[in-house]
Amino acid sequence: MSDGFTATNSFIKPIHKSFHRPNVNERRIINGSDESDVVQLSPMKHKFAWEAYLDANANHWLPTEISMQRDIELWKDPNGLTPDERHVFKRVMGFFTTGDSIVANNLVLAIYKHITSPECRMYLLRQAFEEAIHTHSYQYIVESLELDEGEIFNMYREVDSIMNKDNMLLKFSTGILDPHFSTKTEAGAKQFLENMIGFYVICEGLFFYTSFAVILSFQRQNKLVGAAEQIQYIMRDESMHMNFGIDMINTIKEENPELWTEELMTKTYAAVDKAVKLEVEFAHDCFPKGILGINSDLFTDYMQHIAGRRLERIGLTDVYKKENPFPWMSEAIDISKEKNFFETRVTEYQTGGTLDW
Repeated sequence: MSDGFTATNSFIKPIHKSFHRPNVNERRIINGSDESDVVQLSPMKHKFAWEAYLDANANHWLPTEISMQRDIELWKDPNGLTPDERHVFKRVMGFFTTGDSIVANNLVLAIYKHITSPECRMYLLRQAFEEAIHTHSYQYIVESLELDEGEIFNMYREVDSIMNKDNMLLKFSTGILDPHFSTKTEAGAKQFLENMIGFYVICEGLFFYTSFAVILSFQRQNKLVGAAEQIQYIMRDESMHMNFGIDMINTIKEENPELWTEELMTKTYAAVDKAVKLEVEFAHDCFPKGILGINSDLFTDYMQHIAGRRLERIGLTDVYKKENPFPWMSEAIDISKEKNFFETRVTEYQTGGTLDW
C-alpha cells in the first residue's frame, strides 16, 4: 500500500527488519555496512573522530561574545590604520566570507552522505556547525566595522586571486555532487579521496594561511584585537578540521589500499603545488609593498614550508624543504599550549589548552 509519498533521494533507503547486530569489523569510513542509515555509535571503530567531536564541543565559542569596540574606534580613526593596512584587511575578509561557506556546502552536500562511519558523521555535523559560526563571525566583523558589504561579499567574483582559489575548491566538489556519483566503484572512491585531500589538506591546510597571517600580524601590533581574537578561535577550529580530515584520509587509505596509487599520489603533488602558487598570488595581491612584517617573497617560503608538512602528514614527501620564516605563526597555530588569547568571557569557560593544535 502506498503511503502517498515517493522517495526521490537514492541515499535514503527503507529500513528492513533484521536481527544482524552491528559488527565493528564491518565499519568503514566509506563503503561500510548499510547500518549508516542511522548514527549508531556503538561499537565504535574510528575513535579519533569521537575524540575530535568531544574536543570541539569542549571549545565552543560564539563571535558575539567578543567585544569589537576597540576595533571600531581604530577603524573610524582616519590615522588609525594606513591605506595598505586597510586594503589587506578587506582582502582577507573578502576571502574569508566565501571560503568557509564553500567548505560547509561541500560537507553538507557532497561528503556527509557518502560517509558510513557513525562517529565520523558525528564530527562532520559539528564541523558544519562550526563553519556556520565562522561565517557568522565574518558577518559580525563586517557589520561592526561598517565595511562596504557589497565590496566585501562580492570580492570572490571581482578579485582574481580569490576567485581562482574558490574555483579550484569547487572543482573538487563537482563530480561528487552528481546525483549518480558513488564511492562503490574504484574510480568513484578515488575521486572522493581527491575531494577530501582538496578540502582538508589544501583548503583547511593551505588556503586560509595568508589570511591567518594577516590577522596575527595586526594582533602583534595590538591592532584590530577583537577581529584577531575571533580569527584565533577560527584557526583553532580549522586546525582541528584539518587534523580530523587527515585522519580520515589516512584511514581510508588503510581500509582501501588499492586506492592510493602512483597516479593519485602524482595528482596530489600537482594539486598541492597549484594551491601553493594560488596562495602566493593571493599574498602578492594582499602585500603589494610588504607590510606588517610580511611580504610576498617571505610568504612563498612559508607556504612551501607548510605544504611540505601537509604532504608528510598523508604519507608523501616534502618536496619543498623550506624552513619556517614566520616562527611566530607556529607559536600561534602549531604548538600545543594553554593560552588565553584575550581577557574576555569566551576564554573564561574554556581555553585553547584543551586541544593539541
